[in-house]
Amino acid sequence: MSSDALAFWLREPGVGEIRATPVDEPGPGEVFVRTLRSGVSRGTETLVFRGGVPASQYAAMRAPFQDGEFPGPVKYGYLNVGVVELGPPELRGRTVFCLFPHQTAYVVPAQAVVVVPDDVPPARAVLAGTVETAVNALWDATPLLGDRITVVGAGMVGCCVARLLSRFPGVRVTLVDVDPARGDVADALGVDFALPADAADGCDLVVHTSATSAGLQHSMDLLADEGTVIDLSWYGDAEVRLSLGGAFHSRRLGIRASQVGVVAAARRGRRTAAERLALALDLLRDPAFDALITGVSRFDELPDVMARLAGGSLPALCHTLTYGEG
Repeated sequence: MSSDALAFWLREPGVGEIRATPVDEPGPGEVFVRTLRSGVSRGTETLVFRGGVPASQYAAMRAPFQDGEFPGPVKYGYLNVGVVELGPPELRGRTVFCLFPHQTAYVVPAQAVVVVPDDVPPARAVLAGTVETAVNALWDATPLLGDRITVVGAGMVGCCVARLLSRFPGVRVTLVDVDPARGDVADALGVDFALPADAADGCDLVVHTSATSAGLQHSMDLLADEGTVIDLSWYGDAEVRLSLGGAFHSRRLGIRASQVGVVAAARRGRRTAAERLALALDLLRDPAFDALITGVSRFDELPDVMARLAGGSLPALCHTLTYGEG
């Protein structure tokens, strides 16, 4: 037997729609999940919505439960929180997180869901995939006690990184963004804030998340001698320009990429991706992350919401979607 769910699809770049999608009964080792909330990963999902994924990256950019192909039609997304209605007894009735697109109900292998702690509300739990990215980045970055660290770009990922860094003893964390309104978010996260022109240099580590050439260059300029930039940005098909003349070599500066697709090398032999995601959900017990939930709409409004997010007329960090009583 199967039933129909509703799912958000990108029909073609710039055009989204809600489609009926068949959902089969769960088999052995599978769960049927009814969605409560999902979140829009604004940077990546709006890039996908605009058709900005380069053809060379179609395979690398696939989401775990993506249907269709880039540039479209494609069902894309990965911040989903729901309740298990059918499946193994130990999961039935539990609220879970899954790297699944925006859809009212779905069936996945039981190992694809992670139980949300009872004291983490569904609206905050949608951030699990983003906090997981931040965890992986810090495993890559290996910050040290007392470091002077700047995060350039106060989007979802940058804010999650900044909040995790704020819990390191003796670390001074500054969040840098071109939007002065992000200063209020920085306050809620317990970190300093600066506009680019006011950011202090001499940093041991800079984490870059703005997805702009200017932001990456500014990150390099903020480093102390032999400092490192960890770049989490996904640029899609945009050209990136970076000046590596001047003091880049004489000051022995470094730049490294971090990406959540695999567990960071520093922990790859000792942590699985599932353990990393469970850690992210445990870290979301922290109510400070609520500052990142900046908007909410109904699921059926998503075609319009995504167009407004991509066009910039709807400002947001994490925009969430409700499903019935979610």
